[in-house]
Amino acid sequence: MSRLLTKRANKALQPFGLYSAQWSVIFTLKTKGTLTQTELCEYLAVEAPPLTRNIQRLVKKEIVRQVSGEDKRMKLIELTEKAHQEYPKWEKAITETNHKLLEHFPKDSEEQLDQLLSQWLHIITSRKELNDE
Repeated sequence: MSRLLTKRANKALQPFGLYSAQWSVIFTLKTKGTLTQTELCEYLAVEAPPLTRNIQRLVKKEIVRQVSGEDKRMKLIELTEKAHQEYPKWEKAITETNHKLLEHFPKDSEEQLDQLLSQWLHIITSRKELNDE
């Protein structure tokens, strides 16, 4: 399921030269604001090496920039002005794709799925033994 959803997101973002993993970084920075790379790793639950590669690609595309924090070793990641300008196009492409994926899914089932996923996420993030792995 995850691979199929990723494939659909990649297809929606293809005209913009973006991938779903990059969209995750962009969306997180848009909604959460400037974050450290460590904070992004934790929030997105991804390992540092693939996130670093995605950030480097986004820097080359002038979508994010890395700025030094108070501690010179700390790099803050933030969206560029270009990203803020282009964001509505990217968001529209993803939103339209999500709507297409759900258009034949019954509304009551959609709400139930949302509740189940929220409960599951809460369990996964709150249980210490699951987080220690």
